[in-house]
Amino acid sequence: MDDLLKLETETFNKLYTDYRLRFIRFAQTYILDISIAEDIVMDTLAYYWEHRRDIKNDENILSYLLTAIKHKCLNYLRQERFHYEKNNSLSELALWELDFKISALSACDPCELYTNEVQEIVNHTLEKLPSKTRQIFFMNRYEDISYPEIAKKLFVNQKTVEYHISKALKALRAVLKDYLSFLIYLI
Repeated sequence: MDDLLKLETETFNKLYTDYRLRFIRFAQTYILDISIAEDIVMDTLAYYWEHRRDIKNDENILSYLLTAIKHKCLNYLRQERFHYEKNNSLSELALWELDFKISALSACDPCELYTNEVQEIVNHTLEKLPSKTRQIFFMNRYEDISYPEIAKKLFVNQKTVEYHISKALKALRAVLKDYLSFLIYLI
């Protein structure tokens, strides 16, 4: 048994010395990265050494090793292609998402969004006010009619107009307290 191992070791050493660089050049033709090509050849030679007794004696060892290197190179290239496709697909998805965010953000007008939200709150609050208060507030703020003119048109005292305006402003201040800093910015 010792003689058999010695013979196998000598045969393997000769094979390694004579063909290792040729095998690496063959692998590097397809892999391009010398360190990966060397790893493939070394893995193949190590596999051969571990399974040398399972290989038929009449089999051409060089052909066997080149075929094994070829398959390892193919597996590596397929794996690289898979990773490339995944990365490329992820890159395309990330690029699409980034483009979407850029266009959405470009189209977004925070001032308009915020103003619309504030306007909805104002409208909702004004709808809740008593009709007389709402009418007086609209006349003053939206139709730009002065207090004395409103009092004259509605046949009420000017103090009544002031009371209703004050009541409406108090209700609006209460619901818009969180928006006050933004409203100051707008003004």
